[in-house]
Parts: sequence; C-alpha cells; structure tokens
Amino acid sequence: MAALLALLKYANALVLVASVAEALVLALRYGRQSYDWKAATVSVADFLVREYPLRWLLPLAFWGNAMNWVWQHRLWTLPINHWSGWLACFVGQEFCYYWYHRAAHRMRWFWCTHAVHHSPNQLNLSAAYRFGWTGRLTGSLTFFLVAPLFGMPPQIVLTLLSLNLLYQFWLHVTWIPRLGPLEWIFNTPSSHRVHHACNLEYLDGNYGGVLIVFDRLFGTYIAEQHDVPCRFGLVKPITTGNLLAIEFDHWCALWRDLLSSRSVRDICGFIVEPPGWRPDGEGETTEELRHRADRPSSGDCR
Repeated sequence: MAALLALLKYANALVLVASVAEALVLALRYGRQSYDWKAATVSVADFLVREYPLRWLLPLAFWGNAMNWVWQHRLWTLPINHWSGWLACFVGQEFCYYWYHRAAHRMRWFWCTHAVHHSPNQLNLSAAYRFGWTGRLTGSLTFFLVAPLFGMPPQIVLTLLSLNLLYQFWLHVTWIPRLGPLEWIFNTPSSHRVHHACNLEYLDGNYGGVLIVFDRLFGTYIAEQHDVPCRFGLVKPITTGNLLAIEFDHWCALWRDLLSSRSVRDICGFIVEPPGWRPDGEGETTEELRHRADRPSSGDCR
C-alpha cells in the first residue's frame, strides 16, 4: 500500500513530463504543425486548476464520508490481508468504474463534465489529463458506493481508482498498434482510440478502465477497424482555445434547455437522457444519428 501511495505522489510530475516528451518527439518527426500545441496548453491549464485550487476549494471529504458511512454498514468484510481480497477490490472497482464511465456518456448530467475530456481534436498524452472541473460536484463517486457495501475498504477503492486513471494515461496515443490477445482482457490504446473517436460507428463504446471484459460482457465493446480511421473530438467539434468555454459550454447549453422545458418530464429528460436528447424525439443521440443514417459514415463527428 505504501508503494502505491508513493507512486501516486509522483504521478502528476510523471504524466506531465511524459506528455511533453511525446509532444517533442511527434513534432520533430512529423513537423511542428502536426501537433496541437494550443490544445495541449488547454489541457495543462485544466489540469493545474483542477489539481490545485479546486482540490482545495472542492475537497473530496463529503463523498469520502459517504463511503465511510456505507463501509460502517457493509454486508461483509473482504480479507485484505490476503491476495484474494485485493483481487476482489480490483475487480469491484473496475465494475463500478465501468458503470460510472458508461453513465458519463449516456446521461447528460455527467456528460457535461466528461465532454471536456473528449473535447481535444487530437488524441495524445496531453488529452489524458483534461478531465474538467465540475466532476466533484456531479456526484460521480456515488457509483463507487456499492464497493464498501460489499466489504471493500474506501481507502483501497479510491487508491485503486487513482491507479485505474493512471493506467489509462498511456492509452491516449495513436502510435501504439493493436496488442493481440491482450485486447480480449485489457483496455488498450486501440480500444481507447475507439472510445475517443467521433465516428458514428464508434460512438458510445469501450467504457472500461484497466479491463475491457465488462464491455464484452455487457455488449459495449467496439473493435477498431483498419478501414475506418478514428476521428477524434466531439460530434460537434470544439475549435476554441478558450478554457472557460470548453469547461462550461455544455453546462450552459443544459441550463438553456432546462429553462425552455415545458414539463417535469422535459426537465428530467434533459438531465438523465443521453446527450442530444430532445422532447420531440428529433434530437441527436447516438441512436437517433444512426437511425437517420443510411449507413454508418466515418465523417460524422458529437
């Protein structure tokens, strides 16, 4: 446990150094104009604001206390002094992360924050730490409350979640190919390229963290196709470098839709239905976009 905490202590510096190294290598190999330096700068700014002033202003205390309360009322206790307990915590955290990540794409309330992560139009290591500032306000950690209920200590769950996110850092690249049999079990750069792609064929798939097995189990796995290159960013691309616009445009759009609502059903729909939902059924959810398309088109980018 001490070794894991020590790794996380230096994780911020490691990811920043690695992303700068990747940027320099790609710029030298393909030319300075091939790398989106403006987007990388936005990602660094997002990271610094989120990790320092916002971490102090919006502490995790409330959700940590909620997890501790559930832990005190747990159904049983896992044997953490044995490898089987740690394995159960790992798999349990991965299960919770899968459903959180799926909800972050399929419920607009959570998507308003998560869309920030998908806003870069290039996939590179700097995109990995652009998370958005409002995550702690949306209640996303409620998806992990089931873990302490089934005997997984909150501190271990949160530590494994941090390691989960650190693992995903290296997945945000285009230069690592498919990894053979590992694709069946683990989330890989190929799987994560699909997840970040805005192609109509690729939308809303591959939600796993370290593992891809829950995507395969619940029918959300989408394989990368050689003849359909991934296009990155949102379906409606963001081209601005204005950090505040990137952070809050989706929230402002949600607020405008809520103000235009004519019923409680509309209000609930705008909050819990997928991004693009409209009360009249003429929205731009993934299902509606696919339904309208004569055939999947790699040129359609949310």
